[in-house]
Amino acid sequence: MASPTPLDVENQFGEPEAAGKMSFFDHLNELRKRIIYSAAAILLGAFVGFAVAKKILNFVARPMVTALRNAHLEDKLIYTHPAGLLNLVLTLGLYLGVVLASPVVFYQIWLFVAPGLYKHEKKAIAAFIGPSVGLFLTGIAFAYYVILPYLLRFLVSFQTSATFTPLISVEEYFDLVLIVLLGVGVVFELPMLILVLSLFGIVTPKFLLKNFRYAILIIAVVAAIITPTPDATTMLIFMAPMIVLYLIGIAVSAFVVRSKRRAAAARAGGS
Repeated sequence: MASPTPLDVENQFGEPEAAGKMSFFDHLNELRKRIIYSAAAILLGAFVGFAVAKKILNFVARPMVTALRNAHLEDKLIYTHPAGLLNLVLTLGLYLGVVLASPVVFYQIWLFVAPGLYKHEKKAIAAFIGPSVGLFLTGIAFAYYVILPYLLRFLVSFQTSATFTPLISVEEYFDLVLIVLLGVGVVFELPMLILVLSLFGIVTPKFLLKNFRYAILIIAVVAAIITPTPDATTMLIFMAPMIVLYLIGIAVSAFVVRSKRRAAAARAGGS
């Protein structure tokens, strides 16, 4: 009796296996090609990033300039090294290049790993990408338009005497903005984290509600870490969206649990 071919083999989900297997050197060649394409996309994106870096830098500096102006202070940022501004423009251009090239890079990663995935795994990954990117961008927007203006206004308010005049370094300000924006953007991924944990049965809505007070404690610790100032008001501003996101995560977990129960009931009814 002839042995079955790979096309005849099906996995537990009833999906066919790949028609053939790549050798180790085939994988290396494929990986090299994907890396080259990704590097070329980043390089091209960096050229575009360098071209618009000054305009983006002015946009990033706007909250600081506004805070200084509202405090009746000199609304200028300084740099203390002759090449300080140039280095910042080059750094920002490279960051923008990575961001602009990220769709191509993710697509190259997808092309590399997709042949080894089953159909249901491909659908699951594709379903996570859109909401994850959307939440991250929402977090960055919330940090820029809500958290950052209040934070800077609070910091500048310490200038209460003509004896002390703030000279804000553009490099240090950029580092502060980067930490705040990325920190809040990552925090906004909390519902997606709860979704993944719920899919694997690690957490349930009942568990999340039961341990709500411990979640508040963890949120307070995280807020204290990512908050660049020691005052309680700023920390509360960081905590508020995190608590809302946790509550959204509970709703997401409840939806996942209900969906899993319906799927299990449908399988039981069909058997």
